[in-house]
Amino acid sequence: MITGVLAALVLFGLCAGAMPAGAAAALGILAGAALWIFGRHSHGGVLVIDVYARRSRYFAWSPALKTAACVLLLILCVVSPTSWVPLALALILAALTVAGGGITPRDYLALLSFPAVFLLLSGLALLWDYAPAGDGVLAVPFWNGWLVVTAAAQARARLVTARALGAVSCLYFLSLSTTLPEILAVLRRAHVPQVMTELAILIYRYLFVLLSAYGAMKDAAASRLGYSGFARSIRTTGAVYGNLLSSSFRRSGACFDAMESRCYDGEIRFLQREKPVTLPAALLLGGLAAAAAAGTLLAVRSCG
Repeated sequence: MITGVLAALVLFGLCAGAMPAGAAAALGILAGAALWIFGRHSHGGVLVIDVYARRSRYFAWSPALKTAACVLLLILCVVSPTSWVPLALALILAALTVAGGGITPRDYLALLSFPAVFLLLSGLALLWDYAPAGDGVLAVPFWNGWLVVTAAAQARARLVTARALGAVSCLYFLSLSTTLPEILAVLRRAHVPQVMTELAILIYRYLFVLLSAYGAMKDAAASRLGYSGFARSIRTTGAVYGNLLSSSFRRSGACFDAMESRCYDGEIRFLQREKPVTLPAALLLGGLAAAAAAGTLLAVRSCG
């Protein structure tokens, strides 16, 4: 619900002045309602990104090719001087992820709603400003001044939001088609320090462990009517988080002892299957990167 409200406010602020106020408000409400309805989805408290990655038709593609292409597209999104290139990349990558990744649009929107909250909060902060006079595209009286939205703020928020959305779409295309061990194997071949890859593996693994422990504790508390009232819910939540902290320390010690008993020498190894670069993958990702680079160059020349 929070994501839908934020989306409605940001879209209304971006469209104000470009269209009638009623139409801008209606468009924002429709977009927020759609995101609230179709973006609500529960995965049972379990991370399923690796499951989607293994189901994807792009899973058989070379992880090095996918990683290099996504990094290049992400850089092009960030350096683009206009919002059209990042928005086009976001739509194309979302369509590719849904069409070839075996994930439904509803699930994709649900996954996108997590970073969308931070993205939309940043958009609101860029759009609205406090001024002593109500000069702007949109002005609301507040305290002894005005909350205003100016055309310059709209342009800045539009560009930053588009860049962020394009970058998130690039990362989602990679993470929903490539498992974490494959990504880390690419990073190792790129000579990323070993301590960083090992920490990434352990942190990712403990997300599953903590989510499983939290789900069991929450269900146990709910079965004992621990959330029957507001005051009791607060106490129960504090108790669950406290038990989760102590449980995480115990589980980390047990897991480390188990790793040492299996001859852990400071490096976690995975069995990797070789995936050569295929012509369809190279044509699709290379063509997309070339089109994005051409669009960015044209935008730079037009702005210059």
